[in-house]
Amino acid sequence: MKVYLSGEIHSDWREQIISGCQAKNLEITFVSPNTDHESSDAAGDCLGEESNSFWRDHKSAKVNAIRIQNAIKSCDLAIIRFGDKYKQWNAAFDAGYCAALGKPYITLHSEDIVHALKEVDGSAQAWATSPSQIVEILAYTLNP
Repeated sequence: MKVYLSGEIHSDWREQIISGCQAKNLEITFVSPNTDHESSDAAGDCLGEESNSFWRDHKSAKVNAIRIQNAIKSCDLAIIRFGDKYKQWNAAFDAGYCAALGKPYITLHSEDIVHALKEVDGSAQAWATSPSQIVEILAYTLNP
């Protein structure tokens, strides 16, 4: 199974899921967007220097989209994490892209933002509040 880990980059939720799945010997390949903020912001710098930050961000978003769209198209399942500290518009976009492609996804977020994510959760196959719940869903999915 190939699982795409989308969303928040300021905590260790990805590592918790990966290590939890390894502990259960689940045969899963994990892929992610670039989780290094600085290099993600600089992804389009190879296309030429920009004096306006809007155009730098625009170029980098397009270059990052190549990686993200390919990862979503080729995954079997996406896990989409929404953190509490920042607005993850990119994660919401990834969820919408999954929904448009018919790719199953699970959202991962706390209860206090459930109202803001009601449409995103509405298309998800599950809503989890902890990485350990994600591990249990993956284990159930892979073990008959």
